[in-house]
Amino acid sequence: MTPARERTEITDPDDPRIAEFRHIRERDLTGREGRFVAEGTVVLRMLAAAHGAGRGIRAEKILLLRNRAAGLADILSLFPADVPVYEAEAPVIDAIAGFHLHRGVLALGVRDAAPPLMELLRALPDDALVLAACGISNHDNIGAMFRNAAAFGASAVVLDETCCDPLYRKALRVSVGSVLTMPFAREGSILDMLGALAEAGFAIWALSPKGETEIRDIAPSPRLALVMGTEGEGLPPAVLSRFHTARIAQSPDLDSLNVGTASGIALYSAAMAKRIL
Repeated sequence: MTPARERTEITDPDDPRIAEFRHIRERDLTGREGRFVAEGTVVLRMLAAAHGAGRGIRAEKILLLRNRAAGLADILSLFPADVPVYEAEAPVIDAIAGFHLHRGVLALGVRDAAPPLMELLRALPDDALVLAACGISNHDNIGAMFRNAAAFGASAVVLDETCCDPLYRKALRVSVGSVLTMPFAREGSILDMLGALAEAGFAIWALSPKGETEIRDIAPSPRLALVMGTEGEGLPPAVLSRFHTARIAQSPDLDSLNVGTASGIALYSAAMAKRIL
């Protein structure tokens, strides 16, 4: 039986010990100072796994709905003893968060400075699948892409500087915590990012509804990168003219797929061709 973890009760929403959880919707957008909020049981478990995996991600504190705390003893035991655990009744938790928090599970985490993109790419295995993205500003789509990358055996996700931060609370939740375990970098322009991938030996395939090659016909390559763009504008012409292009066959009645869906199909196809799955 897992021993009970010591917990501290919070009765005042203005208690300074839980200040970082206050009004977390607004904090998603500004003033996070490298920190992020993990929400829900599954993401909490993934944070525990990442904390001990040497990925530069660690938990600073945990805040739980009081009637949820006892049932999470097995997950709480995975965190070091110096990570404080706080609990509060529902009205106090809701006042802290600024909305009704029906999951009742929050954790504050921090990601240390990520390695530069080239360093990340050099550290990947000789046989690697990478998902790259340009201009993805929707948190749901970013979360879905990370979840797909984890599901289909990708080695990393790389994002250009115009993509939203995958450590936003909603992106984290949609990814079911995969953002915390999937190596990723977010920096530079799309062309600089793809140039780094090419320099690291990746065959680059840019996805577009007008791509020249059907996705299932992409020749397997030891190092392969799939590049996704926004749903409306797609990838910039400078990308489509410089690299191989691929399409996902679909009905002519629809101009494009949701980027989260498209990334899942493309990653599945590449993973099967590379015999990852």
